[in-house]
Amino acid sequence: MDLHFGDSKPTDEERAAVDALLGPPRSSWEGADRSEADLRWARGGREARGRRDLLLPGLHAVNDRVGWISEGALDYLCRRLTVPPAEAYGVATFYAMFSVRPRPATVLHVCTDLACTAAGAQDLCAGIEAGLGPGSGVQVERGPCLGLCERAPAALAVRAGDPVRTAVAAPATVGEAVVAARTPDSAAQEPPAAEAVPQAGEEGLLLLRRVGVVDPSSLDDYRSHGGYAALREAFALGPAGVIREVTDSGLAGRGGAAFPTGRKWQATASQPDRPHFLVCNADESEPGTFKDRVLMEGDPYALVEAMTIAAYAIGAHRGYLYVRGEYPRAISRMRYAVDQARARGLLGDDILGQGYAFDIEIRRGAGAYICGEETALFNSIEGYRGEPRAKPPFPVEKGLFGRPTVENNVETLVNVLPILTMGAPAYAAIGTGRSTGPKLFCVSGAVERPGVYELPFGATLGELLELAGARNRLRAVLLGGAAGGFVRPDELDVPLTFEGTREAGTTLGSGVVMAFDDTVPLPRLLLRIAEFFRDESCGQCVPCRVGTVRQEEALHRIAERTGAAAAEDIALLREVGRAMRDASICGLGQTAWNAVESAIDRLGAYE
Repeated sequence: MDLHFGDSKPTDEERAAVDALLGPPRSSWEGADRSEADLRWARGGREARGRRDLLLPGLHAVNDRVGWISEGALDYLCRRLTVPPAEAYGVATFYAMFSVRPRPATVLHVCTDLACTAAGAQDLCAGIEAGLGPGSGVQVERGPCLGLCERAPAALAVRAGDPVRTAVAAPATVGEAVVAARTPDSAAQEPPAAEAVPQAGEEGLLLLRRVGVVDPSSLDDYRSHGGYAALREAFALGPAGVIREVTDSGLAGRGGAAFPTGRKWQATASQPDRPHFLVCNADESEPGTFKDRVLMEGDPYALVEAMTIAAYAIGAHRGYLYVRGEYPRAISRMRYAVDQARARGLLGDDILGQGYAFDIEIRRGAGAYICGEETALFNSIEGYRGEPRAKPPFPVEKGLFGRPTVENNVETLVNVLPILTMGAPAYAAIGTGRSTGPKLFCVSGAVERPGVYELPFGATLGELLELAGARNRLRAVLLGGAAGGFVRPDELDVPLTFEGTREAGTTLGSGVVMAFDDTVPLPRLLLRIAEFFRDESCGQCVPCRVGTVRQEEALHRIAERTGAAAAEDIALLREVGRAMRDASICGLGQTAWNAVESAIDRLGAYE
């Protein structure tokens, strides 16, 4: 199949947005005026196809400038990159933050996911729409988690233009959200990242010790608080020595899979195929997760240093930082940090005079939960739909651009800094034998002090909730986000370790701890989880594409029926859930039934 847009032409503004990213076209094959070039032969086709990975940035450029992506703009971008229009259309329609239909320049994204739903997001949306009124020039879009769960309910206003302007209202009132949508520049200033860290400034922190203490924009301040000591130690140890330290520390991935980091690094470093790539996954789209955002906003140079160390260990000279499109401040902070590090010789051709070359490219996501899966993320960077790949081959053999690749999330990489500065034995002594080091937990919901907490592995769920000030009448706690599971209030002695939560029949996941009291209707939460997975399924495999829809339909029916009829639908849910878990190609489908199953079996949600 191919797709043609006929005689659609880009506007001057759309053309300027694309040209600002790609440079002016060099021939009419790329969209230049016919009078400027000879059409008898093509120029630059192979070179243009080699820039396919600029498709996503190109879509962002047009969407940022105009607010939506017209046929003319998409056709022009396709000419510039020699991408078939059908494929580009498939990519543009894959992401929630893009639109291929006309819409106002200002879009107000209102989170309606779990924490925000519990905090009254539905009433907020209704109030905003009434407050804006018809003909406001603002499009209100209900959407998934914005990663602002500690300040729920949340809204993000995006106004297209040059430059694009954004404003966050969180915790949002109707008035604040309306002001943010109408006049983004006059919206209230976002609070500092340290306000999301109730422990900020406390002694003994490792991962959060600089958040709220250093100026996140100052490289000198970062270095005066121990910054780049770990990189100097890495150069002293050499690549093999760094991998040995990480392996001996017992560091496991903090994104949910808990794969040993040292084994992943060693497997990639030993691959003869070159080049090697490093990818930092900062697309934390799991509802209830916001720790990576806080790290990037409050201590951005730590991530730059950690990525440099990881790349040095595996023999990579280019790294990609893939950040959620819903994180405008984190993107801005990381761009500035990368630019400053490059200007000071901490990125580039000769880092710290050691003859090692490494640089970081920041890529912005566009609203797709599935891109948190590593191979879907690779496809997204390469300019394709963010659909997972079949494994094997594994990323350590064939990852980004078909080359050996290490993919880690922000928290995993930042853990490498204390490993090198304090030594692997001291780091491994923290936590438990099988879950070593500190762990970040994202606490939200029915607590007095929501935010990111750092605790050693082995602390119990009750201890964490006590720190956060859990409210009375606790009904349930969701561990691991929408892909996790519920526990009862009488199960708070669960140790927060990979093995402890597994033995308790739940999961630690990425560190989500969401508390709900008895004012929140549990069936409504379960239905929201089902809606989330239905919306976020990439549709590539049948078990997930069909199963997530059937799960939502059954939950709707159960809400309206009782007795034997409801029991039939619960039996159907179990059958569909098993099929998704056993046959889905990636973790989205495999975990889409977890929270619903745990609510039925542990909480008696429909009894």
